[in-house]
Amino acid sequence: MATRWGICSAGKISHDFTVALKTLPAEDHQAVAVAARKLEDAQEFSRKHNISKAYGSYEELARDPDVDVVYIGNIHPHHLKACLLFMNAKKNVLCEKPLAMNTKEVKEILDSAKRNQVFLMEAVWTRFFPVSEEVRKLLAQREIGEVKMIRSEFGIPLLHRPRLVEKELGGGALLSLGMYCLQFVCMVYNGERPESIQATGVCLDTGVDETVIVTLKFSEKRMAVFTYSSSMKLPNDAIIVGTKGTIQIPSWMWCPTSLIVNGKETQYPLPEPCLPLNFHNGTGMRYEAEEVRQCLLKGLKESPVMSHSDSLLLIELEDEIRRQVGVVYSQDCL
Repeated sequence: MATRWGICSAGKISHDFTVALKTLPAEDHQAVAVAARKLEDAQEFSRKHNISKAYGSYEELARDPDVDVVYIGNIHPHHLKACLLFMNAKKNVLCEKPLAMNTKEVKEILDSAKRNQVFLMEAVWTRFFPVSEEVRKLLAQREIGEVKMIRSEFGIPLLHRPRLVEKELGGGALLSLGMYCLQFVCMVYNGERPESIQATGVCLDTGVDETVIVTLKFSEKRMAVFTYSSSMKLPNDAIIVGTKGTIQIPSWMWCPTSLIVNGKETQYPLPEPCLPLNFHNGTGMRYEAEEVRQCLLKGLKESPVMSHSDSLLLIELEDEIRRQVGVVYSQDCL
């Protein structure tokens, strides 16, 4: 029986996620309903994606008995409210990253998931790409020996987009871009908490971070460094250095389709989209959708690949980076 998806928000990321669903077998995944704050937006989205039901409020989607899991694709300052709405309605949830604005909000979401006994996963799509799977396998096999250093970068000029600039929209490069580098470090070091973290960078006049360099020190003299920016294009790659070699992820490290292990490159092509996409390699969201299905079939309430503790570590480190750089959101003051 197909996993029946409800789509919360009719924006750009929801479009790409719905297109990605269509690259999976129809007998496994179906988008059955979409909700937006304006009914006409939901109706337009439903026509474009051939979805049978369109709602002008999230509450109506939460009440729909035919929805197994809700994909939350609205902007992150609204994630807390949306997650609580759907989980209190006993809906399983895949929530776009970042899961929430700070540790306090994430803990509230995780508590609600446990209380309502529903599945919840933060949609860190990178973790589910075949390249990421292969990286985890190679590390487990100690293909490059002991990992000593990780370096990654994510920089794109996005200052023309209010969502990256305005504080009330959850602006700032960390939560939209830098978190991909950070989650990569956390994945490679298997969810270990760093011994120290140092962040230095520059902020925009709006009070959000623009370009930041972060250095992390782990036990046994292991290091990681990453740079992220919303004002400039960086090489956008990642490298893991071990005692016996290197693993490189070329450009677009957050949606990777190739991997270089000790100089040997392997390609992992994505399926073609049926509609134009808003984001590079958007059909790669198919992998996180399939992870959700597999977890639901097994009766799991969280994914072992992107667990609740993974989300909690990620937001705690993000809060510390923001503290050091001097970014404070209104949600931090509640």
